[in-house]
Amino acid sequence: MKILVVDDNISIRKLMSDYLESLGFSEITHAENGLVALEISQKELPDIITLDWNMPEMDGLEYLKALRKLPNGQKPVVVFCSTEKSTPRIQQAMAAGANEYITKPFTLDDVQNKFQKLGLL
Repeated sequence: MKILVVDDNISIRKLMSDYLESLGFSEITHAENGLVALEISQKELPDIITLDWNMPEMDGLEYLKALRKLPNGQKPVVVFCSTEKSTPRIQQAMAAGANEYITKPFTLDDVQNKFQKLGLL
């Protein structure tokens, strides 16, 4: 499965990639904001996307809405990973098409549990 890790923080991208690799995923691409993620997604849709909310250029919610409008844009599984943890924000993300939500800081167990819940492991 092809995974796209979208976060403006390089340390978070590295941490998420390490966690995903430990769970058996190997095809991992990074994007530092929603605009770069959209460019990648327009070329080839990933199977799974982990997505930060607060980023420059294009935030996670804007990217998610644009992704879902692409041909086959409903297919990728999107897991928001954000410091935005208020119930209205989580509901907003889910209404826009997120499949699951993890709040930062997150652990390997958090990622594993959400991926299991989604049937990805």
